[in-house]
Amino acid sequence: MNQSALTRSIQILFLFFLVITGLYFAKPFLVPLVIAAIFAMLFLPMNGWLEQKGLHRGVAALLCVLTLVCIVAGMIFLISWQVKDLAQDMGNMQQYVGKSVSKIKELISNNLGVSAAQQEQMLKQQQSSAGGGAGKMVMAVMSGLSAVMVNSILVIVYLFLLLFLRTHLRRFILKVTPQNTRQQTDRILHDSAKVARSYLTGLAKMIVLLWIMYGIGFSIVGVKNALFFAILCGVLEIVPFIGNIAGTALTLIMALSQGDDSNMLIGILVTYAVVQFLQTYVLEPLVVGAQVKINPLFTIIAIVLGELIWGIPGMILAVPVTGIAKIIFDNTNGLKSYGFLVGEPKEE
Repeated sequence: MNQSALTRSIQILFLFFLVITGLYFAKPFLVPLVIAAIFAMLFLPMNGWLEQKGLHRGVAALLCVLTLVCIVAGMIFLISWQVKDLAQDMGNMQQYVGKSVSKIKELISNNLGVSAAQQEQMLKQQQSSAGGGAGKMVMAVMSGLSAVMVNSILVIVYLFLLLFLRTHLRRFILKVTPQNTRQQTDRILHDSAKVARSYLTGLAKMIVLLWIMYGIGFSIVGVKNALFFAILCGVLEIVPFIGNIAGTALTLIMALSQGDDSNMLIGILVTYAVVQFLQTYVLEPLVVGAQVKINPLFTIIAIVLGELIWGIPGMILAVPVTGIAKIIFDNTNGLKSYGFLVGEPKEE
């Protein structure tokens, strides 16, 4: 019995590493497809409502795609509008960075005995040894932008086709499952779509509320371009745990470039602490709810693993994909214990 259990555990562990390897090497194909699938689950109610109003399925799917494009374009416009105002303060930021670099050089010179001239010489040697580092950086940026454009187009195409062919795809999944498990499979499909939809709608509401709270807080403490940093902190919420910390850190850097006002820094930290308290204990239970029932440990594990496999898209998709995986575990014999492990602990 123990030997059988050990063999089964080894098989599951081997399957886990096999899946991780496949996900890693299939990243260019899977990332836009998974993003489109998550958005398709979000727009299913809207698509069905449009079809009930008498619209052709293709027209309904196209309107859903256009709605998503308009939402993303609106967010990009809002951020770019604020970036223009932020650009006016770039001179102050450059001066602050220059002063900080000078202080660091002076600190190194006083404590390590390396003069400023020697430090400059070391930097020049490093840059020359890099050989075309600036050109490589430009090429990397251009390559990244082109990849984003291609993936964006793929997401739009996939989203339209998934909505248009959703009934056909559902029938296919039910056909390839045994007759005695089709009802269970249909329930898994329904619950998976519900989890993805609940997570995305709750996240959207959360981001808007964070915009309001951070905007009020940053304005009170006197941060320049408070609206931009409020929008930044809210948008970065799509990366759980890490995003809001990164946004607040950037706000602190901007505040430092405005001057050495310790009161402003303390105000930013207090704003962050208050917003996080309200988000964790008030907003998340009311707005997001308990649809994605994953305990904090495996939430962090999923985010870290997602970043290792798919980078930033993996961090964003980690929570909804893990929530869908938990539904599959909970409804599959032999995997229910893993669904229990990933899920939230229940009070005895």
